[in-house]
Amino acid sequence: MPRARAIEQDNATGAVSYWEAADHQSLADRNGVSLADYIHALYGFLRQAKAKNILMIGGGGGTLATMLSRMGVAVTVLDVDPVSFQIARRYFHMPASVECHIADGQAFLKRTARRYDAIVLDAFADEIIPRHFLKGAFFELVKAHLTRNGLFLINIVIKDDSDKAADRIGWRLRETFTGVRLLDSDGWENRNAVIAAGAVAGLAKPTLLM
Repeated sequence: MPRARAIEQDNATGAVSYWEAADHQSLADRNGVSLADYIHALYGFLRQAKAKNILMIGGGGGTLATMLSRMGVAVTVLDVDPVSFQIARRYFHMPASVECHIADGQAFLKRTARRYDAIVLDAFADEIIPRHFLKGAFFELVKAHLTRNGLFLINIVIKDDSDKAADRIGWRLRETFTGVRLLDSDGWENRNAVIAAGAVAGLAKPTLLM
């Protein structure tokens, strides 16, 4: 069954939103810079890590890829939905230099020997991270494809302060990665949080850079 999609533009500001049914995929200004706080958190961590070669699993509107590419970072984006790439390039200014593959993240990593300075997981199906991305076998696969001081970042949606999903994922990650940290802000419902694993020792709370 085809997905219900909508692109909205604020005529006063030029801001663009991308929706799939009730799922808000992306929000950016007229230049393709994200207006979502968690995207800037991911961006800040990646810039701190000085990552130059990044793999992103999950495309959305491609705003993070666009922002990183403009800073000279080599970005590869994976998505099982080819339309997401068309939307990212047409409405969110994603550059042609961003390498795009129609592929599942786990399947892609199994068939490539490439290593990355950072891998970002920002993939959802019906507002839930697909189960195979949260298993130890996938985390081991990610670790095998990171460079020596590589960083693994996961965007997760937390329902409220009683939601322990991030804690469960964090403990599972500790079975594979020595360092695991969580960036969260209590008191908000249906909020985004970022889990970082790998070379996290030197990471500071990100500040707005763009």
